[in-house]
Amino acid sequence: MKAKIEHNGQRFTVDLSQPIDLSITLSATEKNPIAWYLDSPKIEPVRFDNWVGAVREGSSTNFNNILFNPHAHGTHTECLGHITKEFYSINAHLKQFFFLAELISVTPQQMDNDLVITKAILAKAFPQNNQVEALVIRTLPNLEEKKSKNYSHTNPPYLNEEATQYLVERGVQHLLVDLPSVDREMDEGKLLSHKAFWNVKNIHELNSDARLQATITEMIFVPDHIQDGTYLLNLQIVSIENDASPSKPILYKINQ
Repeated sequence: MKAKIEHNGQRFTVDLSQPIDLSITLSATEKNPIAWYLDSPKIEPVRFDNWVGAVREGSSTNFNNILFNPHAHGTHTECLGHITKEFYSINAHLKQFFFLAELISVTPQQMDNDLVITKAILAKAFPQNNQVEALVIRTLPNLEEKKSKNYSHTNPPYLNEEATQYLVERGVQHLLVDLPSVDREMDEGKLLSHKAFWNVKNIHELNSDARLQATITEMIFVPDHIQDGTYLLNLQIVSIENDASPSKPILYKINQ
């Protein structure tokens, strides 16, 4: 199924039957990725006295409870409500779901004991003439363990503040990374990249020019065979009143 798209004066087609799913499956197993010192998610049948919500145990239906944390247990999209005193919901502030996106692959730079994505790295990988709303970052090496890794206490790579500010200057509204966070794991609560991307200057009283519509999506996975370049992004979330939601970002190859 092909669709014709017109965006900022550009016309192109996409094949909707060829989605590229960047999300990591949520499962109640040890293969589920984990961050922020939590245990694995739980998916288990409801129990009322002698009744169990599982067909295998005699029920007419499967009726499960699911316990997970969107920030810690897989692909998720968050808004600035993640770091503000006042409540802001991803469901209320992400109202468009299709964007032009650039996929780039970068190798973080060793800086002391950290692996850091810098402005120089992004400037080299992100074509200067590209004006897209979304940027998808694949870090190298692109190991399959990203889909099942326990990131707690591992000090994963991150973007420094200057790099994130550069993306804001380039007009990026939606940032997608294959990391558990755009910030350093142990950063004393500074959250410099989160604050830079959303232009949050005071977490207690939001400034008028904060980027309410901007989103950060973390813990994606981009398969090796997907080439760097420009795609159509469909960013799908759950209708949930929370600062973050499990998400399913889908790329579609663009045909001129």
